[in-house]
Amino acid sequence: MKAHARHIIIAAVALAIALLVAAVAARSADFSSYSGRQLYARFCANCHGQDGLGNGIVASSLKVLVPDLTRIARRQGGTFKEEAVRRIIDGRTTIPAHGLRAMPVWGIEFSAENLGKANPKATTDDMIARLTEYLRSIQRYTISAESHPTSRGRKPCTPR
Repeated sequence: MKAHARHIIIAAVALAIALLVAAVAARSADFSSYSGRQLYARFCANCHGQDGLGNGIVASSLKVLVPDLTRIARRQGGTFKEEAVRRIIDGRTTIPAHGLRAMPVWGIEFSAENLGKANPKATTDDMIARLTEYLRSIQRYTISAESHPTSRGRKPCTPR
């Protein structure tokens, strides 16, 4: 096996182990009191990037171009459609460009996390509301010099 191929395999195995460790840690932690920023950092940043630009550490390995979450409102004519964003996060709405849903269904994930709570549905809804509000807070309405990562053959994933 060539050294380059061996490095790729080692990197893929390391990524898989890191994601597995993160998933196990997620099951043992209580995220119900996290702020929207903390929820974003924990559940969204790996794909969407720390600043929401679509350049997370996992983004380049996906078949679709991960959307820039700082431009949700801009893509919708300058309006941040809160209910539509909530529906995407919780899994009630899929994005046609995604094809099969690649993004985790956080409504189900958060519900499973909150099963032991007094009111799991309300706790889950509150987590999604905090995450949605955080996304509202990072909206950019103008184009800056920063550009989205290149597609490298991936299809754009832009909510309609």
